[in-house]
Amino acid sequence: MENDEDNSEKNKKTIASRGIPSSKALYLPAYNSRELRNFQDDNENLTRNLWTLEEVINFLFPKEVQDRYNETAVLFLKELIKKVEMNGEMTGTFISENNLSKATFYNRVLPKLKKSGLVKVERESITNKETKRKYRPMIISLSKTFGNYLTKIADSWLAVVEDARYNKKKREKE
Repeated sequence: MENDEDNSEKNKKTIASRGIPSSKALYLPAYNSRELRNFQDDNENLTRNLWTLEEVINFLFPKEVQDRYNETAVLFLKELIKKVEMNGEMTGTFISENNLSKATFYNRVLPKLKKSGLVKVERESITNKETKRKYRPMIISLSKTFGNYLTKIADSWLAVVEDARYNKKKREKE
């Protein structure tokens, strides 16, 4: 009986991996790439310059392979930064005024901005008293989650490196 179960486990067909889906990927060019402005000096200390919105968005939607998504995200976030928060009507107006594809925005760009934590999408359930019809208006706002997420990863790595260097010095003294 056990052999049958073992064989069935081995005979299960699996789909070959094709890598990380782009909807879940973060683009990280080499730290010394020409695509990036310097962010650290020769001693690995952070420099004071900040990346622009376009440079930050390039990590989510690399311009060289997702140019349309990149342009759409940058244009939308520039508008959102001006307003801090946009409802569904404002978003729809923005899309039509800028001749953007609704499918691209709602199916590709907005979900990745939301998953990555650059924006927060909230919905409120409202029921019309006369018609009893329910609707859920959307509110999109800026979010700090993306920065917090990457800061936590970075701080954790810096702690690992500092601990390793400290332990090495400690062993050398012994």
